[in-house]
Amino acid sequence: MSILENWDQWKDFLADRLHHAENEGMNQAVIGDLAFQIGDYLSNQVQPKNEQEKILSDLWSVADEQEQHAIANMMVKLVHNNGTK
Repeated sequence: MSILENWDQWKDFLADRLHHAENEGMNQAVIGDLAFQIGDYLSNQVQPKNEQEKILSDLWSVADEQEQHAIANMMVKLVHNNGTK
């Protein structure tokens, strides 16, 4: 099973990467930019594997770049308290 198939596992995976980046001293602006790049890649290259990802994909597809950055930043906030820290 791919990590993308389970929403909670995906959030934990993202959270673990977020905490690692923060522990390495990466600032929030850089994290936000990376989240945007990841979101753009997933939107263009990966089929959604669950309902939550489908909703994000649909939102991403109708958003302008500023709104996509907002979506990426909201995902960072969403996963911030997840993962193994």
